[in-house]
Amino acid sequence: MGGAASHVTRRAALAGGALVVALASIAAWALAYPQSSLTVTLIRAVADCAVVICLGLAVVPMLDDDRYRKELMGRGTAPLSAAGAVWLVSELGRLIVAAAQAAAVPVTGLGVQTTLDFALHTAVGRAGTLDIAAAAVLCTVTIAAPRTAPLNLVVAGLAAVGLVARLITGHFFDSALGGLALAVHSLAAGLWCGALAGLVLTVDHRGQWARVLPRFSQLSLWCVLALLIGGTVGAVDALESPAELYTTGYGRLLAAKIAVAAVLVLLGWRNRTIWLPAAQAHRTTAVVSRSRSLVELAVMAVALAFAAGLAVTG
Repeated sequence: MGGAASHVTRRAALAGGALVVALASIAAWALAYPQSSLTVTLIRAVADCAVVICLGLAVVPMLDDDRYRKELMGRGTAPLSAAGAVWLVSELGRLIVAAAQAAAVPVTGLGVQTTLDFALHTAVGRAGTLDIAAAAVLCTVTIAAPRTAPLNLVVAGLAAVGLVARLITGHFFDSALGGLALAVHSLAAGLWCGALAGLVLTVDHRGQWARVLPRFSQLSLWCVLALLIGGTVGAVDALESPAELYTTGYGRLLAAKIAVAAVLVLLGWRNRTIWLPAAQAHRTTAVVSRSRSLVELAVMAVALAFAAGLAVTG
């Protein structure tokens, strides 16, 4: 009965998450208007959320004791396959839309040869092709191979490649410092958000939350420090003056993302000081732990959508 209820809760959470991502993508587009495209922002947000979930589901079993890792890997197989499929489809869609925009034709008028030329002979196309290849390999190994610790490392590596491959082009293409800072920021944010999503999708019982939450808390602390440092360096590198935070679409969206990140840090600190001790002492039910996680994940989804909007704002 409890397992069935958990499945229903997770389906409702996924539906709610999809709605949050859609609304946040619209907000990101509105903040950056007219420098961005709603379609591209939405597709990028979906792709980013999917790859982050893949990364998190690969990492979560490492947060539990050895004897329970196989159980968590088994529970994560179905959501990992689904997230991988969403990642692959969204990356294909992103490449097609980008090729159509580059060729100045509607998607329905885009030819196969034009798409291939874009994918193979442009920097944006090659970055998209690398993402598609990583997503395709991830889907293949999660479906064809049994879940093991080495396979989890492969999945985590593929997801990390998917996150970093997006940085080949964009605002930091000509800046080694900015590119490195953004890579650190993206990987740290992906690991933090993905691990929490992985916990919601695989952890069912109060005892499991008591085991994994302290380790997640330690991981998230380092992730927050890394993403704050990387984000700060990247923002300074991207902006020519503080005035751009309100005079340009990119700056307005960046300011909104900074505000959301501040809310996330405060929420994370509150959870670390109140929720963590209670869960560790088995004084918090699995339902309460999942509810707290979902609130934090909703804010994370907004931050990811804003980050996707920044990546496509020109």
